[in-house]
Amino acid sequence: MSEPSTRISDTRAGDAFEQVFASVKPQRVGSFRYLIDDDAWEWSDDVARMHGYSPGTVRPTTELLLKHKHPDDKVQVAALLGAMQRNGEPFSGRHRIVDAHGKVRPVVVVADRLLDECGRIVGTSGFYVDLSDAYEDEVREGVDEAVSALAHDRAVIEQAKGMIMAVYRIQADHAFEILAWRSQESNVKLRALAEQLVRDVSTGLDVPTTFRNEFDHLLMTVHERVPSVQTPPGPVTDSAAEARTPPSD
Repeated sequence: MSEPSTRISDTRAGDAFEQVFASVKPQRVGSFRYLIDDDAWEWSDDVARMHGYSPGTVRPTTELLLKHKHPDDKVQVAALLGAMQRNGEPFSGRHRIVDAHGKVRPVVVVADRLLDECGRIVGTSGFYVDLSDAYEDEVREGVDEAVSALAHDRAVIEQAKGMIMAVYRIQADHAFEILAWRSQESNVKLRALAEQLVRDVSTGLDVPTTFRNEFDHLLMTVHERVPSVQTPPGPVTDSAAEARTPPSD
């Protein structure tokens, strides 16, 4: 499977993005595809590296993918894979993989249904995000420069990041990497992509009533869970003492 394009159409931020993605080898975002009828997997070089393999040396299979799942997550992931193979449900979720060298990597898999020309579900495609902190220092400088280059577009980008963080329960840097990677894959400016995502979620996402009710409750009672600031024990200050001491005759 070919590597995602690294060309960015946003000329203002293009150089910064090139620095971000050039600074991380292996990258923390990689794509994959699964075809149901052929029971065939394809993964990008970056996903191969996440699993501890040099690109092109191993052919991914369902058995191999399950072999690399963390023992505590294997049952959950097997159920997701089964639902995908039976019903075409997207293979998405958060779990841990154990690479070929024994290193544990927390990952998020984000995917959607893959349809043919007739609208029939033929598989799933999406991407892995490596959430391990091994490369955090490596990319921090480049990410900071990219955000700085997009300073006047920051508000809508922050909104989109917040949405991704809430849905996938990931950190801000990882959410930004997902947006940047989608910008690369689709050759659409990051700002425009963020604006459209915010618009879609705000107007086109049907939030279940139960979720809204639970969120309403959290919002209306959030003050009750804010840790109170305790006054440390010790001598009373002069001003406090004066306020508490009645005037003398």
